[in-house]
Amino acid sequence: MKVMIAYPPIPSRKGVPLLSQNRQFQWFNRPTFVYPMVPAYAATMARNAGHDVLWADGIAQRQTPREFADGFRRFAPDIVLMETKTPVVKATWRAVSELKALRPDCMVALCGDHVTALPSESMENCPADFIITGGDYDFTLGDLLPLIQSHGRALDGAANPPAGIFYRRADGEVAGTGAFRLTRDLNTLPVLDRDLTRWELYSRENGNFRDTPGTYTMVGRDCWWGKCAFCSWTTIYNRWRARTPESLLDEIGVLIGKYPLREIFDDTGCFPAGKWLRTFCEGMISRGYNKRVTFGCNMIPGVLTQELYDLMGAANFRFVLFGLESASQSTLERVKKCGKAKDIEESMRMAKRAGLRPHVTCMVGYPWETEAEARETVAMTRRMFAEGSIDTLQATVVIPYPGTPLFRECRENGWLKTEDWDRYDMREPVMKTSMPDEVVMELTRGIYSSFLTPSFVWRKLREIRSLRDVSFLFRAAVRVLGHLLDFRGGKTKHRP
Repeated sequence: MKVMIAYPPIPSRKGVPLLSQNRQFQWFNRPTFVYPMVPAYAATMARNAGHDVLWADGIAQRQTPREFADGFRRFAPDIVLMETKTPVVKATWRAVSELKALRPDCMVALCGDHVTALPSESMENCPADFIITGGDYDFTLGDLLPLIQSHGRALDGAANPPAGIFYRRADGEVAGTGAFRLTRDLNTLPVLDRDLTRWELYSRENGNFRDTPGTYTMVGRDCWWGKCAFCSWTTIYNRWRARTPESLLDEIGVLIGKYPLREIFDDTGCFPAGKWLRTFCEGMISRGYNKRVTFGCNMIPGVLTQELYDLMGAANFRFVLFGLESASQSTLERVKKCGKAKDIEESMRMAKRAGLRPHVTCMVGYPWETEAEARETVAMTRRMFAEGSIDTLQATVVIPYPGTPLFRECRENGWLKTEDWDRYDMREPVMKTSMPDEVVMELTRGIYSSFLTPSFVWRKLREIRSLRDVSFLFRAAVRVLGHLLDFRGGKTKHRP
């Protein structure tokens, strides 16, 4: 079969959509492209099974809709897999209809957290043939393709079809194969075909990389904590799994032997801790990989000791992303965030003492937070910047995605202002709060502007040792200015 893994372009005055490999969707004025790991495994597995596969990321390739359509016509796929998210699901429905108009016999499968939460909605609003629910859509697509070859798009007669698929029966009615199950052993994943999946598209325009080119790995699905009420990926990953540390070390060995990489970032929701982390760090050192490439990951404050941070530093971890979310302990408890607010600042100091470059994420716009509590989150980021315990940050407006506990709580309490999914794009609050919308947006910009303290700027200038340092600081400054534009607010900015 001819299989196309596709991200159709979504032109918008809002900017460039950060859709792939992303738990919190944003439009960016300054493009950021993140390597979509699970779709990349889907492409690899389909190729390994003998199918003809085309990787078609029209967003990262910066294609126009016409250029994307021309590529679709030339390849003439039998089936297209498309990932979607809440703020662009209506654009996805339009894209499915347009592809079907160009090639009516082509089958389309949708995947992602939004369609997992609301599969029937997409089957009703577009002519998609399949909804693949759950996060293992690489394995599920691999199971689905031979069934399509033997039974066609209607799976009525298929014996033991994979769980988690919605499809159209021969009579046109929508049917399902039951709830998805995350039972696959991730250690059975193939070596990722990075050439097929165009790794270079995601190797430079990415704020996670200080030195380029860089690439991504994803050793776990998704977060070993897995309880945060706001995280859209709790919808598709309800069970934590990870490969062995040795398998990730082997993957890194292949990567640095084949590609001119300077950084690797592992995008597991939270990198494994404890004995797993120790084994991995010791392996990086014993194999000498720490002298050849820098490494980054996601981590939770309050989890690691100074000794483990020091070991990470020795293994050449550098960029480490911490989800802080709020300085309010009551908010952290309400969203079931791991860790304590009182441990945040000391965790950053420990990471910094180990030679890491902490990057923090914060959110504002919780329905229950007062303006004073939200401003304490801004104040915390300013303190950490002023003392030099963090290097970079990301600010977001809290968005309640369908399928999450936060969305259910909002519905139950009447906190939702709208269920127009186009507006769930972080350009405005969609939950009722005690603050006016313009204050929420001003606070978000305030977190970014905390970057601009004189002591921080002076400290960074003193740290310059090479032209690479100058290049990184320039790129970081451009991204901060871009994010200030991302959150400038204003109702007229929400139309595509």
